[in-house]
Amino acid sequence: MIEVLQNIQAEFPVSGMACAACAATVESSLGTVHGVNRASVNFASRTVLVEYDKNLTNETELQNAVRSFGYDLILDSDENNDVEKLQMEEINKLQRNVLGSFIFSVPVFITSMFFHPNEYLNWIMMALTLAVLVVFGQTFFKVAFQQARHGRANMDTLVALSTGFSFLFSVFITIFPEWMVKNGMMPHTYFESAAIIISFILTGRLLEARSRSKTTTALKSLMGLQPKTVTLVNGNEETIIDLRVAKVKMCFRVKPGEKVPLDGKIISGDSFIDESTITGEPVPVHKQIDDKVFAGTLNQNGSFVFEATSVGSETVLGQIIKSVKQAQGSKAPVQHLADKIAGIFVPVVMVIAVSCFILWISIGGMEHFSHAVISMVTVLVIACPCALGLATPTAIMVGVGKGAQNGILIRDAKCLEKAQKISVVAFDKTGTITEGKIHVKEIFWDSNKVTNEFKNAFFSLESKSEHPLAKALVAFLKENGFSGIKITDFQNYPGEGTSALEGSSKVFAGSSAFMEFHGLSISEIVKENADRLKKDGCTLVYFGSGSVVMGVAGLTDTLKQNTAEIISLLKEKGIKTVLLTGDNKEAAMLMAKRAGIEMVAAGLLPSQKADYIKQLKVSGEITAMVGDGVNDSPALAEADVSIAMGKGSDIAIDVADITLVHSDPKKVVQAIMLSHFTMNAVKQNLFWAFVYNVIGIPVAAGILYPVWGYMLDPMIAGAAMALSSVSVVTNSLRLRYVKI
Repeated sequence: MIEVLQNIQAEFPVSGMACAACAATVESSLGTVHGVNRASVNFASRTVLVEYDKNLTNETELQNAVRSFGYDLILDSDENNDVEKLQMEEINKLQRNVLGSFIFSVPVFITSMFFHPNEYLNWIMMALTLAVLVVFGQTFFKVAFQQARHGRANMDTLVALSTGFSFLFSVFITIFPEWMVKNGMMPHTYFESAAIIISFILTGRLLEARSRSKTTTALKSLMGLQPKTVTLVNGNEETIIDLRVAKVKMCFRVKPGEKVPLDGKIISGDSFIDESTITGEPVPVHKQIDDKVFAGTLNQNGSFVFEATSVGSETVLGQIIKSVKQAQGSKAPVQHLADKIAGIFVPVVMVIAVSCFILWISIGGMEHFSHAVISMVTVLVIACPCALGLATPTAIMVGVGKGAQNGILIRDAKCLEKAQKISVVAFDKTGTITEGKIHVKEIFWDSNKVTNEFKNAFFSLESKSEHPLAKALVAFLKENGFSGIKITDFQNYPGEGTSALEGSSKVFAGSSAFMEFHGLSISEIVKENADRLKKDGCTLVYFGSGSVVMGVAGLTDTLKQNTAEIISLLKEKGIKTVLLTGDNKEAAMLMAKRAGIEMVAAGLLPSQKADYIKQLKVSGEITAMVGDGVNDSPALAEADVSIAMGKGSDIAIDVADITLVHSDPKKVVQAIMLSHFTMNAVKQNLFWAFVYNVIGIPVAAGILYPVWGYMLDPMIAGAAMALSSVSVVTNSLRLRYVKI
């Protein structure tokens, strides 16, 4: 019997991570579990995305693997699995530890700095410092011990080693001061360094945790759009129930000023609904019986009852939240280098620290013993892989969240990084740069050949098609009194046309090439009228039966109001534009001219659009394709960055790299600008994280001492290390305020 793989993806909060090295440890620990295919940790959000086969492992085994390294995986089955609550608990615990550590460490600092050390003061400082290390800084030592058991090291290891060594060395001096005097050295203790370093690093973690919680503001606002309770309607009775127990087919009432709790269809009443949270359209929409409503939208002045069609994560809002979570948890290619460096960072720093100690003793002998101690401790303290680990994910989280707030849904960090490099944007025509509200300008019938029966067959043929042109034709024919007749063997040829049997006769509708391919001839009178309609910028649909074309329809669309402005903005940024359409050349050229688009490729089938994109890529262009996510799927798949226009319930989240909830071309420019701002923040973060360590570690090692006689104080190093992570997160948070 062949066992079927049942791979699933699940995201879990992780507690106890202190730096990027911790993230690497969690990833590798999960990677050793049989059945796990992939594990990706987002250090900024403190979560891990795990892909595993549930036939081979389970959540408990995943949790045990992580716990063995001193961390914890928070499962849905856990009583305390509220992520936001866990964040607040972490912040509250850090606040208590920061306050307590400063209460004990400040007296140590004052005593060391302003009082002449003596035997009694040293014992007092030792007791106070021991309290700081054991009570308020115990986490550093616990995690360091767990890491050491597995032959690993992280940021906690560096803190535990530096403060632990300082404390033990000071204890030795306190107990055996004569040893220092005997070797010609002052019996100076370093209790203040150990105590203050713990206080500063705890303070840094507190500031980082507070700042980090702000990176998920956008996601929290999306999740807060749904009410917690709903009004269930059962006959004449109305009951308030918890939203989580709501099911499809249940009926609910929405009163004025309330948020729509679920996706559904109105069955009684009407109202104006503000759907800007979903579509980005600020104008309220009038909704009545049989109209769709969406979770998270705001009811205004009316009251109505609707039947739920989607609940939970299946609603449009649920899909958006899921999309934002996945994107915020993904890794940009630029992050891989930082991850590799962070993975080996701590062991390298430990080697450097020990080397500094040995070098100082080797060069200066025991006279420089205190310098050897200071340099080793300071190197261990100042080194910070945290900033490297936070540089990319914090910026990605804020950038993706800002995009969601502006109706731009980004699939992952990879496409967000690539969007800044776009050199050519290819646009589909209908519904992308045009309103998509197509209307029939004229239908020309060859009166010598056409019959009413054929016209009705043509109506039936177009009624079976989902193409926007077909819908416009059906509406026009219906208004003019036509009705359908029975047709069979309906065939759809994407981008070309349709055919069916009406009795024993075959009827066709589509492009001129489609007609010629099927052997239908176009008379001179039809050609003349087709040319006339082309000059007016009409899109043409021919229709015929047997071997003869019997007429042609001219349809027009309206250019979106801001399309020309958007094309102009793209040109200013050095981005070329091209119109890819299945429409005739004349109509395409006219629309492109109005929009200001430089290049036009008309009369293309869906596969030919993809070929055009491929040619652009071969010529060295970084391409973006903007389409509706359905007919343009081959071109969207071929493009470096695919951008799908979404409309209300028809949001193509899984179709493209970037989905524009409201079909506004302006969002294309905003998406590119968001990519630029986000990746600039990432580069700035990585630059300062690297520079901080490249400069800080040599200074901590004592490189300035031979020239200026300066040794970096371990306490200053602790403060600098704490602020480095905070500065990276703060720089990422600036993205919340940039204008796109």
